[in-house]
Amino acid sequence: MRIGFIGVGNMGGPIAAHLIAAEHELCVFDIDAQAVAELAEGGASQGSSISDAAQGAEVVFLSLPMPSDVENVVLGDSGVFSAMGSGGVVVDLSTSSPSLSRSLAAQAVEQGLDFLDAPVSGGVYGARKGTLAVMVGGSEEAFGYVEPILGHFAAKVVRCGDAGAGNVVKAVNNMLAFIGMMGATEALLLGSKAGVEPSVLREVIEASSGASFVWSSGTRAILRDRLAPSFTNALACKDIGLAVELAEEIEVPLPMGRHTQKLLENYRDNGFAEEDILATVRALEHEADFVVRGLAPDIQ
Repeated sequence: MRIGFIGVGNMGGPIAAHLIAAEHELCVFDIDAQAVAELAEGGASQGSSISDAAQGAEVVFLSLPMPSDVENVVLGDSGVFSAMGSGGVVVDLSTSSPSLSRSLAAQAVEQGLDFLDAPVSGGVYGARKGTLAVMVGGSEEAFGYVEPILGHFAAKVVRCGDAGAGNVVKAVNNMLAFIGMMGATEALLLGSKAGVEPSVLREVIEASSGASFVWSSGTRAILRDRLAPSFTNALACKDIGLAVELAEEIEVPLPMGRHTQKLLENYRDNGFAEEDILATVRALEHEADFVVRGLAPDIQ
């Protein structure tokens, strides 16, 4: 299949590589020429612009940082919609606004196209391993058309409903994950400073009612002091902001979500913007006068 791919950074690059490996014909574009060149070495063709990557494509994937980027790339002068022929499908892998996704889907129909919001979960590791979860919003017909392609880089693909539903699920998922991360860092620090061996604390909670994926993976990263920025606090602020905006739109109270948003924004504005979200534990360590990072470097 002829596929256009716009946005081949930390997430989009590995995903595009899986599609190349599956022998699809890819034309890629990104403002980072080096990222494009690396994929070209693997067999992709290099698009000179957004429209160049989208022109003649049966499917165009987007993997972009912000909802405003999605809107500009899709609707801007020489954007995706103007470059694609009728019958094509645009698949937006970005974490974006449900209302924007619904608007773009409606405009796509007017031009004889389909638009799917298909945000992913699993991080850079999942993108590289091809084990992402993809939550899709849009028509059943378009979903059925692209589902086999999504399977090249995902372990779980679910149509969540009509346009916008994928980004609703992603907003809920990420909000819950961030609430859990903030709780996990506090719990790990509290138990460890109170005198419990952190590896024991982690093991017992993993077998108890406080267990979660966030607890297991987050505490492992902290105790091994491996907190390179795989998901930055700035991105977390953007994502939880989308959840809060959605809650305001449909009048749902979010006391925990809003509190976590304020915590993350405070960290962002005080030196942690480009740090991994879990690295904010350093601020807690400073206040507690106790360092938990690296206390169990060999923990599995």
